[in-house]
This record gives sequence, structure tokens and C-alpha cells, in this order.
Amino acid sequence: MTIWLNDELVDGTRIDPRDRGLLLGDGLFETAAARGGRLLFWPAHAARLAAGAATLKIPLRLTPEELARACAAVLEASGLREAPRAAVRLTLTRGPGPRGLTPPSDPSPTLMISASAAEPPPACMSAALASPRRNALSPTARLKSLGCLDAILAREEARARGADEALLLDTAGRLSCAGAANVFLWENDRLSTPSQDCGILPGVTRAAVLSLAARLGVEAREDHISPERLGRADGAFLTNSLIGVMPLSRIDDRPLPPHPLTHKIQAAYERSDYARDVRIPRTPPHINGWQ
Repeated sequence: MTIWLNDELVDGTRIDPRDRGLLLGDGLFETAAARGGRLLFWPAHAARLAAGAATLKIPLRLTPEELARACAAVLEASGLREAPRAAVRLTLTRGPGPRGLTPPSDPSPTLMISASAAEPPPACMSAALASPRRNALSPTARLKSLGCLDAILAREEARARGADEALLLDTAGRLSCAGAANVFLWENDRLSTPSQDCGILPGVTRAAVLSLAARLGVEAREDHISPERLGRADGAFLTNSLIGVMPLSRIDDRPLPPHPLTHKIQAAYERSDYARDVRIPRTPPHINGWQ
């Protein structure tokens, strides 16, 4: 497996055993979709990674353009540059450090980028309301951090109940998100999604859907959504960068019929995602000493 590690392409992984990302989850990641030589919604992914790194005070030494070129190098080396669907994962940690929680005063961050083929998503998914809660007061709730144990436990609980994905409430009992996605509900023909103070990660696809809804004349709002409203929803879908707009066919034991406007949102998303992408260069230019 060829990956980008700091400033070069390498075969396999060479992570320092003192790396704080490995030991403490001290880091961030981004997962971007690549289709046919294009990184979808790249500016938004790069901006979110940079904002998270600034919050955690982890140096991010490559510009968005250099990061895109590094992604291109990995896709090219993996034989995925023109693949119909691929996933690009960027992992940024604070790097190695001494034992304990206190960060080193002069961190040497680790940047790792990998790529893998992605299967087309299913036509729909099912979900179950799980018991882990999102802490809306935690500053890490709005970061795409390496700490995903709550989501892992929620996903396993949902799978044990025969569902594909978990839905989580926040600590105030409001709908928050799915294990690895944002969630939208249809209430008649109005679209609602949990607001940012409900412990959600503000997703790239979530933002795209809210923008598309406004352009399509669909009423959409960020809101505090109770479990009771979730139980009365006329339809629902999940969003993330790899599944796009994913209809939910069932929540817990309640079947959800297809909502006619979900297809409209899906179609608009598929048409629009290429408007915000970055073309992957065939020959990645010079990056920080690597050619």
C-alpha cells in the first residue's frame, strides 16, 4: 500500500510508536471522495482540516494546493487517479511526544494520506437510535478528530439490532447526528437538520445540501429536533462525503417511505458536486522537497 507520509510517498506505514495520534487520539482526519480524476468539494475539506489544526495548535505545513497535489500523488501511485469512485483519507497528528498528556512545545506533526477504491453506495440504509450521546459542550464535537469510540459503540449497537447506521442524541436529549454522517428529516415538504449546538460535526455534504435546498426552493432549517419529531418524520436521509445523500428506509422498527423530494436533492447534489472540486493533476508538481 502506497501512502503519503509527511513529505514523501512510501510503501506501507512507518509511524513513530510515540506518535500522539496513535497513543492519545491527538489529531484530525478528513475523508474526501475522488471520482474520475477529481477531488470533490476539496476547498471545503481543506478549510475544515486547517481550521481544526488551528484550534488544536497542530502545525499544518502544506497549503490546500500542496495537499491536493499530495492526494494526487497517492491516487496516481495507487492506480486510482481515474477510478470512478475512490476515498482519500488525510490524517494529521501532533506527532511524537514524551509520555503524558502535555503536548510538546515544538511539535513535529505527522501527515499521512492514503487512498482506496470505494464501492458505489447502496440505494438506501436503515438506522437505529443508539444509547451513546454526543456532548454538545465539548469543543471536540465540532472537530473531525481521531477519537471515534462513541460512534464505534453506537454503530455496533445499531448493527446488533439489524440496522446499518446509528443515530445519536446529544446530552440534552436532542437529535444530533449519525455515527458517521449528518441527518436530515422531512416534515411534510420542509427539511430539518440538527443545529450546530447539538454536538454535530458540520459536514461538507450537509453544507452543500443546505445550499442546494435554498436554490431549489425547498424550505430547510437547522433546528433542535426531539426524538418525538424524529418518530413522526415523513422521511429522512443521511449525508457524508462518501455516501452523498443516502435515503433512510427505516428508523428502529418504523419503515420510512421514499420522500419525493429526496430524489430531487440527490439529483441536484450529483449534478453540483463537480462545481466545487479540484482536478487532480496528472503529474503532481514539486512539494516540499518531493518531486
